[in-house]
Amino acid sequence: MHRLKLFLALSRTPHGLLDLATPGVAALLCLGGFPPARVVLLGLITVFAGYTAIYALNDLVDYRTDLAKIAAGGLGNEGYLDGLMVRHPLAQGLLSVPEGLFWTVAWTGVALVGAYLLNPVCAVIFIAGAILEAVYCLLLQVSHLRTLVSGLVKTLGGVAAVFAVNPRPSPVFLVLLVLWIFAWEIGGQNVPNDWHDLEEDRQGDAQTIPVRYGAEVAGRIILGALLASVILLPFLQAASPGKFSWSLKLLSLAAGVVLLILPAWRLYQTRERSHATALFNCASYYPLVILLLTLLALLV
Repeated sequence: MHRLKLFLALSRTPHGLLDLATPGVAALLCLGGFPPARVVLLGLITVFAGYTAIYALNDLVDYRTDLAKIAAGGLGNEGYLDGLMVRHPLAQGLLSVPEGLFWTVAWTGVALVGAYLLNPVCAVIFIAGAILEAVYCLLLQVSHLRTLVSGLVKTLGGVAAVFAVNPRPSPVFLVLLVLWIFAWEIGGQNVPNDWHDLEEDRQGDAQTIPVRYGAEVAGRIILGALLASVILLPFLQAASPGKFSWSLKLLSLAAGVVLLILPAWRLYQTRERSHATALFNCASYYPLVILLLTLLALLV
């Protein structure tokens, strides 16, 4: 069990489980109802395998960078969702690189088979996501624009879920979905995460939004992106073939205000690392809350 926990830590499983909500929301909104039971079961296995593989791939590609952070005394985990389990077990020497590689390849195989069975297009999307994730990691000391790559990677899970339930989705729906997830990832995950690692990144000459532009601009980017995400969601719900009431849309807006806007505003005012961590944690639960609200609307 101890070894298993280390492998799960490599894949940031607590965070990965929360990430399952995003493709779930995408599939439900795309159909305006529930997919067949076979698709739900296969989709859950595939999405779990995909996120497990991608997060482990991130640590494999970032292995040397994480070693340098540890040597410099970094990797603070206080109150951090990704630090609930051991953070970066490869770099800490708790798992070997061959073990991490085997774990990643095994789950990649599961994800590829599941994605192909759902829709061959989903398999192509997964491969593209894995390549982009590696590119994102390799750009750490090259360009702060790597943030855009991160946003694109996170959207691909939702896009794959759409093609898993509908081979010919509405282009308008797809565009709104991509913009909604992209804005949430930039404002609620990527930039706050980089803010959490700001001191370590400065020491390691990393190129991130907070390092490049400072707290003022980073705070504005976070607020702007999250405002866009909250505003886009009602339009995405309206583009769904399902009939969603105004009460659902208002509750969704309220969830966005509580989990995204208020923590982002607090961070913008204080510019404290602890509030960047709090925003990251709160934003991680946002897709899950939207999923639960969507399920409630479809069941009532």
